[in-house]
Formats: sequence, C-alpha cells, structure tokens
Amino acid sequence: MITAVEIAPQRYRASYGRYFEDFTVGDVYEHRPGRTITDNDNIQFSLMTMNQHPMHCDAVHAAQSEFGRLLVSSPLSLAVVVGMTVNDVSAKAIANLGWKDIKLSGPVFAGDTLYAESTVLDKRTSKSRPGQGIVTVRTRGLKHDGTPQMAEIMSFERTFLVACRGHGVGD
Repeated sequence: MITAVEIAPQRYRASYGRYFEDFTVGDVYEHRPGRTITDNDNIQFSLMTMNQHPMHCDAVHAAQSEFGRLLVSSPLSLAVVVGMTVNDVSAKAIANLGWKDIKLSGPVFAGDTLYAESTVLDKRTSKSRPGQGIVTVRTRGLKHDGTPQMAEIMSFERTFLVACRGHGVGD
C-alpha cells in the first residue's frame, strides 16, 4: 500500500506498507503491478544462485522434457511473488519470523506474467516487544499465460513482526 503523508504544508512523502493496526483478519490484498518473467531473468537467477539444473538453462535438454521448454526456476518465482507483496504487506515489517506450507502447484515459463494476493490470517500484539505486532498472511502466486483465467502457481504462509503506528522507523 503506497500512501502519501503530509510532512509540511503542501509537501508529501511516499509511505509504504501497513502498520499493525491497518491489518484486519480476512482482508485480501491484490498486489499490482504484475511481473512478466523473461528467459534472461531465469538464466541470470540460475547463474547467480549456482542452480545449474538443465531444465533452467539448457534449452535442448528442456525441449526433450514433458514441458518441451525451459522451466523458470521455482526460487525465482517465489522471490518475485514475495517481492510483489512488500509494498502492501511487509514494508513496515521489522523481521520475517517464519515461512510454512510453501506449495508449488504449477510450472512457470518465460513469458508468463505473475501476480499475487495475500489474505490476512492472524494478528496479535507482541508479548515481548511493546509497539509491535505479529501478523500472518497466506499468499497465492498466480500466473497469466494468455488464457482467460489465471492459474495458481504457488502458495505459502508468512509470519512477520510489524511496527504499530507511531513506533516505526521514521515515525
């Protein structure tokens, strides 16, 4: 969530993310814009992370597979989906506390455009850190591949520590 905060008369500063009080269990945030994945993204990520699986970087090998073409590395898809959630969900977070139930439910190919949505599952004030709270969201990664409907390609839960209003960096 990007908002503008007035810091002086007729002067505004962009503010990203949500404070603890801004989360409501059951709310769903659709994260935009989407991100179209390219062959270059996949090759660079595979090289950067030393993932040399031929399904990600050898087009001849991948052409002989059931998919018939290169697969986008799943950690790249995960990183892109998580990144899309930051402005709405965790830009005011202090720390990620945990991830669970990461499920990869569909392939991603170069040319697919990824989107994400997060549902607030739980929130509570921190018992040990005044001015902070703990929020859990379930995020779904979706892809648009030119068909009328988007397909789910992943889901996961993420729990993070987030500042309460008036207790964040720069407040």
